[in-house]
Amino acid sequence: MSYLNDLFSLQGKTAVVIGGTGELCGAMATALAGAGAEVVLVGRSPDKASARLERIHAAGGKGYFLNEDITSREGLQKLLADVIEKSGQCDILINGAGVNAATPFLEIPEEEYDQIFAINTKAVFLACQVFGKYFLDNGRAAAIINMGSMSGVIPLSRVFTYSMSKAAVHNISRNLAREWATQNIRVNTLVPGFFPAEQNRKVLTPERVERIMGHTPMKRFGKAEELAGVTLLLASNAGSFITGQEIIVDGGYAAMTI
Repeated sequence: MSYLNDLFSLQGKTAVVIGGTGELCGAMATALAGAGAEVVLVGRSPDKASARLERIHAAGGKGYFLNEDITSREGLQKLLADVIEKSGQCDILINGAGVNAATPFLEIPEEEYDQIFAINTKAVFLACQVFGKYFLDNGRAAAIINMGSMSGVIPLSRVFTYSMSKAAVHNISRNLAREWATQNIRVNTLVPGFFPAEQNRKVLTPERVERIMGHTPMKRFGKAEELAGVTLLLASNAGSFITGQEIIVDGGYAAMTI
């Protein structure tokens, strides 16, 4: 047990999980809390946060909820200031907020395009700037996990704007990993395959589900809790030499497609 603790323990760490009120990032937050981190759930729904925190606290974990505007620099600066005031530090940042739409390409309005990029891409860019400056200025070893998507790697679900926005997240993650590696700040992209979640259920038509299952060797969707292991790997000492990577969790979909 001491060997596993040395590798994966997050005791004394604080993790900010943007999108932590959602299904996937909520499961990731639960994993971080289970490893000893104090988790800060950042989202729009106090009710969802309360339900998630109830499970975390019942299991002996620590955490709290903050509702900030993650699409503005001012909102993210306030988020960081609130975390420092409440927890005294931040060591782990997960950028997982996301929105999706299955609008046919020629019908995508500019308003929808701007909204998706504001949440999926600009918010990640700004959070990495705000929290990255804090990590650098304070000489803190840190882990940043940006949520990507298989649709940012290969075209697959006709979610054009979403795919573009996630491809940009993959790119900035690699660039920041190269830039900040000497400062012991690791930046990786977690790339879920098909995990039914709030933002993609509306695009999972029976036809698409059949096609997805036909290309997935495991013949099923992922479960949110199956992101726990890779989250702990990327956030803990176990992943101390892993940066600039796209870690795909997809039941083998990419192996059948790329």
